[in-house]
Amino acid sequence: MSKEFFEHIVDALMGFVPPERTTFSWRAGSRNLKVWYGGEPREHYEVQLVGGALEIGFHTEHPDAHRNQAVLDQLLESEKTWRRRLRGEVEAGRYLGRRSSPWRRVSECWDGDGLLEPETAVEAAERLAAYIDAFEPIRAASPAT
Repeated sequence: MSKEFFEHIVDALMGFVPPERTTFSWRAGSRNLKVWYGGEPREHYEVQLVGGALEIGFHTEHPDAHRNQAVLDQLLESEKTWRRRLRGEVEAGRYLGRRSSPWRRVSECWDGDGLLEPETAVEAAERLAAYIDAFEPIRAASPAT
């Protein structure tokens, strides 16, 4: 996996989000990309390699389990709305990585051949934009947790 793959996702993402959502912060590494709005990077959209799959979605990664659950609960209050928009195999719950992690997620995983191809980076950017479009209005309407 290369950092360039994740940087390509950022470049493509700019074409999929509406103009009012193009001002975001991001960080790419060799195994993931994190995109966030505002000053709290622990609540972010992420594309990452987990095992042999590519995970795409939203993460809340505060050290405090209760805060993470509160962020997840905020999204789950509007679950019918965002599920209609996102469709697909979206799961909400515990973080996929470390078993003892207090982190939470709403995401999906892609597996199979060609995960690291440039076309996949564009498809992942489009899907990440769908999560942003589904969740940012909910997050903006709720008081900070």
